[in-house]
Amino acid sequence: MKLRVAILGTRGIPNHYGGFEHISEYVSEGLVKRGHAVTVYNSHNHPYKEKYWNGVEIRHCYDPEYIMGAAGQFVYDLNCLLDARKRKFDVVLIMGYTSSSVWGKLYPPNSTIITNMDGLEWKRSKYSPSVQKFLRYAEKLAVKHSQFYISDSMVIKSYLADKYNVNSKYIPYGADLFSDEEREQVDNIETLKEDYFLLMARMEPENNIETILEGFNNSSSHRKFKVLGDTGNRFGKFITNKFKNDERIEFKGSIFDTGKVRSLQNNSYLYFHGHSVGGTNPSLLEAMASEALIAAHNNPFNKSVLNSDAFYFSNAKEVRNLVETVQRKDLEKLMVSNNLHKIKYQFNWEKIIDEYEQFIMESHYNLPHERIVSNKG
Repeated sequence: MKLRVAILGTRGIPNHYGGFEHISEYVSEGLVKRGHAVTVYNSHNHPYKEKYWNGVEIRHCYDPEYIMGAAGQFVYDLNCLLDARKRKFDVVLIMGYTSSSVWGKLYPPNSTIITNMDGLEWKRSKYSPSVQKFLRYAEKLAVKHSQFYISDSMVIKSYLADKYNVNSKYIPYGADLFSDEEREQVDNIETLKEDYFLLMARMEPENNIETILEGFNNSSSHRKFKVLGDTGNRFGKFITNKFKNDERIEFKGSIFDTGKVRSLQNNSYLYFHGHSVGGTNPSLLEAMASEALIAAHNNPFNKSVLNSDAFYFSNAKEVRNLVETVQRKDLEKLMVSNNLHKIKYQFNWEKIIDEYEQFIMESHYNLPHERIVSNKG
């Protein structure tokens, strides 16, 4: 039996922003191909203005974030929920909880509510103590008002089981293998095969960009270091100013051309992944799929994905050591090959869409159910 599914909690598709938009693209289109009727809620400010995208219905809701700042996200999520209540969806899939779980009592009463619980948002250092406290509360509300849960990392799954006694379904992000067309997309004059280091991240402290660039800045490397990401925010401006005198460091801004990004990853000498908070990170999977050799921040999230198939760092000194000593020999080639194998068999998009479909159907047809929430939170 086919279901009517709504996806809320993102700025919309096609992806112009980040991880939840990225996976919502794949899951929504994949579910439509499997015969389900899928609606994705988009901000009215989203550049895509059509009513359908690859068979997915798009509902545009008013989003005052451009006027109110972050507070506008709460109004946008409320507008999406009020619209969804009218439409009698079988299943409502909510991507994250930051600005939606406060409206938990307004979740559509006759729909199966599934929440993708995101990373440990309250750990992000960009947030003030008061915001971190609110995010802990929002996490608790998401657990209370949802009926089923998805974790995109085994670390998150274990955390939810320990803190809330919740049995969430582990479904990671996915990535596509690096195609021959993508391999040829970037001019070799720009990429200079394996002659530069690379990182791609939002300019936020918890992504360890300062640590990575400081380690490189102190190194004797002759190579360039390309940095992909919008540097327009306060932290981005701080970073560009701090390293403005190192001519080897090139701030390239945001690049939304996936083929170009993947070619840059593929051609890099060493790809630095500094993310330290969150679940399975999409840009990490893309780097693995693009056959990049990876140096990752030493934390459980990254290790649960990469295992022993990466170099790890915890501080600038260790970054400098990697910059100056990593070779591209047989061991490194094996790391790249092992990560590619993971993409093929563990983080394959078709497999992940199948898991979303199966979990959505099982959740919907298993209601009513009993759900235990501990008092730990």
